Amino acid sequence: MSTHKRRPSERMVKSLAATKSDDTQKLSDLRIVLMGYKGAGKSSSGNIILNREEFDLKTSAQCVKRQREVADRHITVIEAPGWRINKPVEGSTELLKQEILLSVSLCPPGPHIVFLVIRVDYSFKEEDRKVFEGYVDLLSERVWSHTIVLFTRGDLLGDTTIEKHIESEGEDLQWLVEKCGNRYHLLNNNNRSDETQIKDLLEKIEETVTENNGRHFEIDREILQDMKERRRAEEERAEKRMKRMKKQREMIRSQMNDTQKLSDLRIVLMGYKYAGKSSTGNIILNREEFDLKTSAQCVKRQREVADRHITVIEAPGWWRNIPVEGSTELLKQEILLSVSLCPPGPHIVLLVIRVDYIFKEDERKVFQGYVDILGERVWSHTIVLFTHGDLLGDTTIEKHIESEGEDLQWLVKKCGNRYHLLNNNNRSDETQIKDLLEKIEETVTENNGCCFESDRKRAEGERARSQIMAEDEMFDTVSLMSSVYGSVRSRSVNEDEMSDTVSMMSSGFGSFRSRSVADNSSVFSSSHSRDQPLHFGGGSSYNTVLRQPFMRGDEMSDKVSLGSSGFGSFRSRSSGDSSSVFASSRSRDQPLHFADGSSHSTSESEEHSGIKTTKNPARVLSFLRRGKQNK
Repeated sequence: MSTHKRRPSERMVKSLAATKSDDTQKLSDLRIVLMGYKGAGKSSSGNIILNREEFDLKTSAQCVKRQREVADRHITVIEAPGWRINKPVEGSTELLKQEILLSVSLCPPGPHIVFLVIRVDYSFKEEDRKVFEGYVDLLSERVWSHTIVLFTRGDLLGDTTIEKHIESEGEDLQWLVEKCGNRYHLLNNNNRSDETQIKDLLEKIEETVTENNGRHFEIDREILQDMKERRRAEEERAEKRMKRMKKQREMIRSQMNDTQKLSDLRIVLMGYKYAGKSSTGNIILNREEFDLKTSAQCVKRQREVADRHITVIEAPGWWRNIPVEGSTELLKQEILLSVSLCPPGPHIVLLVIRVDYIFKEDERKVFQGYVDILGERVWSHTIVLFTHGDLLGDTTIEKHIESEGEDLQWLVKKCGNRYHLLNNNNRSDETQIKDLLEKIEETVTENNGCCFESDRKRAEGERARSQIMAEDEMFDTVSLMSSVYGSVRSRSVNEDEMSDTVSMMSSGFGSFRSRSVADNSSVFSSSHSRDQPLHFGGGSSYNTVLRQPFMRGDEMSDKVSLGSSGFGSFRSRSSGDSSSVFASSRSRDQPLHFADGSSHSTSESEEHSGIKTTKNPARVLSFLRRGKQNK
């Protein structure tokens, strides 16, 4: 892609020359399509063109058609639904692509102009150009000769001309403008009383029509016909799905009685990041219980709602495009932990998905991988929960499922054809939560009143992995201790250096404060005899037999820190006296005992070097590792 660099004044002259003609025809009937990303200002532009508030400024999933008599013209304006600014056409839903195609057929025989709406205060670089080009090309290459770039929020430019903005923004915006035949217009959305800007805009439209020999744009009939047939088939399947679901629910409800209404309800929310899990939890509990910020740990909240005690667990989310194999062990452990935080187990696991995100093969495989962490049995306790239902507009969730394709249909079928649509922006609608709770009770009935309980062996395996990670962390800490001993052996250490090193060691032990001692104690208990204490250079010892089954993390840290107590005296002594700390700590004839029963007596030279420990302190680490391998 290359664009010829020209001055702003040259671009202005070229633009005027390309559109100004004595043969320009005034059109009594004018048909316009507005196209662009979400938040670009399409609805506001439509209202300015029609000189009345005809378009709702809320986003819509369907095309919106409005018409009115303006300046002796019958003007029809079609607003196509917008796409997310950074999302290419390949990443958008089938419904969005169909609506964009449909937009040019809603003003037969076709639009005179397609406005490509862009905010003047948004950057427009290579990625934006490719995204824009992809959506416009849905209408075919021929549409470009019927386009004008409409810049909105012109008030934000101040005294800067639109030509100067185009030249300063760079080659990608210049490419778009030239692709549209150097046709562009600046609209000040905050100055609607200025009628000259609309008069000028309508003249540019008529000049474009003249350039096209009075012709409007018509989409290829075969493309349009194929799309309409596809939509018709999807609508028929959606109708059948809706009837099938209604019949299935009625059958289950007929088997239920009043005693099966659950007074205690346990729910787990599971899905990718930003799917709407926290918002959904707040809607279910009818209060702001969940922080909308992402969390790396499970979050548990409970409350009395509609005569039920409801417990909601939000499992941490994963990145949409990262499979389970690429995620951290901590994330997988938290997902497994989520179903154990509401004992004896959740009645339902809600699989949360945004309705405006595509769901193709990659998304299906990623989702399946995370759910399978809980075991195959969990699928009979799941419901697909679609969030942001307001973005569907008048489109039913069944139509969305049918149009999106076989991968989303596979997920819904895997969940026993159980699904629910939630409008996160309409929390006052109590019927959507009432319906959701009824679907949960129906699912429990299908499972003979049973909740989901995770596989014990699988849970124990995850706990074992967690324990190994804790041990590895301890080994790293011991390695750090070894390096401290080595530095003292090789050179004299002043008190500031020793103080800093001891602080580093303390922080290593401090990380264990947040873990249960059941994990940490295994590091020691597996590496040497239960009854034999581990002796340190300061004359103190650490007995690894933990009498209490569950010791607090701070107690564990305090016991472990005994081993480094000898270092503390460095803070009050000079480095020259530091050797006496070790030399006086025990008799020169007293051996240092290790976990395998061996001992080591310090030599005369070792005493004088200030060390009362083994020649190779890394042996401590080797003994611990040996114990780990023998487990």
